[in-house]
Amino acid sequence: MVFNMVDKNIIIFTGPSLSSTEAKTILDADYRPPVKRGDITLAIHDNPYIIGIIDGVFHQQPAVAPREILTAINKGIIVIGSSSMGALRAAELDEFGMKGIGYVYEQYSKGILESDDDVAVTINPNSFEQLSEPLVNINYNFNMAFKQGIINESELNKLCKTAKSIFYPKRSYDMILSKTNIPKEVKKQLKLFIDTYAINIKQRDALDMLNFIKELI
Repeated sequence: MVFNMVDKNIIIFTGPSLSSTEAKTILDADYRPPVKRGDITLAIHDNPYIIGIIDGVFHQQPAVAPREILTAINKGIIVIGSSSMGALRAAELDEFGMKGIGYVYEQYSKGILESDDDVAVTINPNSFEQLSEPLVNINYNFNMAFKQGIINESELNKLCKTAKSIFYPKRSYDMILSKTNIPKEVKKQLKLFIDTYAINIKQRDALDMLNFIKELI
């Protein structure tokens, strides 16, 4: 199906999880910076067919309010969330009609994730480049390393506990490894595994959402 912006206006809020440049190669849409309080209200005035929320601000500015999203839904706008702020809000509002997509959304909806700390990152305010690693990615990849036999259960627990204890703007694999008391050889093997096989789960969810919208239209 050929997508016509005149017929179906789609607004997507994204940033560190998936750059708008990369997103445009998948779906032609109106890409906007990470959503903040008031942005959905403004977006409604542009009469969108779909609003997709990937990224949003958490601490720098007031976060997007659930009531804004509910207003959009009540006006007949399809609102979809994934990856980060979108996943968090979708888990809160799925029973009211917001659609959630992806692993992170599922983790929030099941109550496995509960805090915005799990997806929070520091970003470059100009380019929206990610400057720290989100906890949800870290835990996903450490669990993958455990399943592959790179680390044992005790080491997994230590690594995840250390990652959680680090303030989100400073989270990185190097920082976690430097602060976790596990054998040096294990650290070396884990670092190699992360460098080679780590999955950006937030990005994957964002891509899944864009492909879902393509199928929807």
